[in-house]
Amino acid sequence: MAEKLYFIKTNPVVAKINLYNKLCREEAQVLPFLKDDKKTSLELIKKKALDHIDHLSKEELQDLFKWFNTACHFDPEELKNRLFTHGIDVFYEIPGSLEVQEFQQMLSGYEKYFRSSLGYKADAGAFNRFVVYGIFFSGLANENSQTNFHFDYLKSSHKDLYSIAEAAIQERKADELPSPEIHHHFSELYDSTKFYKGNILMLTYLD
Repeated sequence: MAEKLYFIKTNPVVAKINLYNKLCREEAQVLPFLKDDKKTSLELIKKKALDHIDHLSKEELQDLFKWFNTACHFDPEELKNRLFTHGIDVFYEIPGSLEVQEFQQMLSGYEKYFRSSLGYKADAGAFNRFVVYGIFFSGLANENSQTNFHFDYLKSSHKDLYSIAEAAIQERKADELPSPEIHHHFSELYDSTKFYKGNILMLTYLD
């Protein structure tokens, strides 16, 4: 099974109506996808859909993904469309297990340096700083990526993150550096989130 990393923006207003109503209408269908004490779990998920969808835990959101994915017959585009109409916008994904691992290793190093955790749910501002760091780190690791517009454009306004990325690269062995593909992902994530003000959810999922 391939591991994917989904990046999600939420729409609480849409979820409060569409997701909550779907959960109420299709209780029998969703219950098999929930953990132990399924009825209680469903009631908690329904309450969070009403209050604010961002309150869902990572495990609860993964269970909903499994439910929607099965209903969509594992069609990835149909899955995204249905999630979107229920307040869950999968705006980007990293589809390969190796690239997911590289992303998570870079995130772990970043969190260790700053002694903070972005976690499953990250404020957009904090997420954006990590993405800028990721552009620098992956760009420095792959010489061809340094001609990328984002790499050059962001250097002057994020000198601190550039210096941190430089130091981190120097501590890595050649075989520990990320692949060129990961730089593309960070550039795309930057463009998708630079003006966003809400939370960004990061969800790993085995497909």
